[in-house]
Amino acid sequence: MNNKIILPGGAGLVGQNLVARLKAKGYTDIVVLDKHRANLAVLQKVQPDITIEYADLAEPGDWQRHFAGADVVVMLQAQIGGNDYQEFVCNNVDSTRLILDAIKANSVPQLVHVSSSVVESVANDFYTNTKKDQERMVLDSGISCPILRPTLMFGWFDRKHLGWLSRFMKKVPLFPIPGHGRYTRQPLYVGDFCNVIISCIENRVRDGIYNISGHEKVDYIDIIREIKWVTRTKTPIVRIPYNLFYTLIWLWGLLDKNPPFTTQQLASLSAKDEFEVIDWPGIFGVPYTPFSKAIDETFNDPTYSKLVLEF
Repeated sequence: MNNKIILPGGAGLVGQNLVARLKAKGYTDIVVLDKHRANLAVLQKVQPDITIEYADLAEPGDWQRHFAGADVVVMLQAQIGGNDYQEFVCNNVDSTRLILDAIKANSVPQLVHVSSSVVESVANDFYTNTKKDQERMVLDSGISCPILRPTLMFGWFDRKHLGWLSRFMKKVPLFPIPGHGRYTRQPLYVGDFCNVIISCIENRVRDGIYNISGHEKVDYIDIIREIKWVTRTKTPIVRIPYNLFYTLIWLWGLLDKNPPFTTQQLASLSAKDEFEVIDWPGIFGVPYTPFSKAIDETFNDPTYSKLVLEF
């Protein structure tokens, strides 16, 4: 297929999975713009025949030339974790402003914006607040596009969520769970989400805000148990008091500039959010993958499950 597709932030979890699925459907003119060199290298190794360029999307630069003649932009760039508020502003807000300007300047006919379910969350943290600002910016831009709000995602190339937890589980003698562990999650398989994006592209979806939530509600402790089962890990799972867990995470953040889990994310975990579940399989014609099957594919796929992005 000859559609030129631009993926800002395309070296992360969604981008790596989306490229694999676009290639499988015959798309060849794919441009990935990202500033994570190690993850760009992983993508280049796995998908050597697409255009890949290092780019800081929060700054004007030569990367903007790629938008000339583009047919579709799928906006994926996002700062998810960390303790530096300015990084969230740069990667979630400033980059969005420049990308929207490039879309307008080059009259790109189609945009798909990947927002987040956190814009409806009760959480008050850097990620939630800047994702709200980002979505508002897209809505105010005047550019017609579908806005997709996924919940917590997992799948191939998962370095920050369930993937990191699985690797951590293999390294420690005990796996700690904060408090009772009964924090309801609605995890979304990234393979399903990528197929929703492709459906938006192929069916020329022009507008609408869609909450793309996992169709199964799973407690955090049961997610950990499922990971332990499919990875055949022997590490015991141990509950520890919430306040102690919080203190340990806080201390970790003092020692690690880019901690895998922050006190803000812990607060979000226990915020008791419940996100709307719509019939996105019917709306977009994308079958839902059951959680247990998706977890098995994530950790046991012969081609992609062993590939790990840098945290």
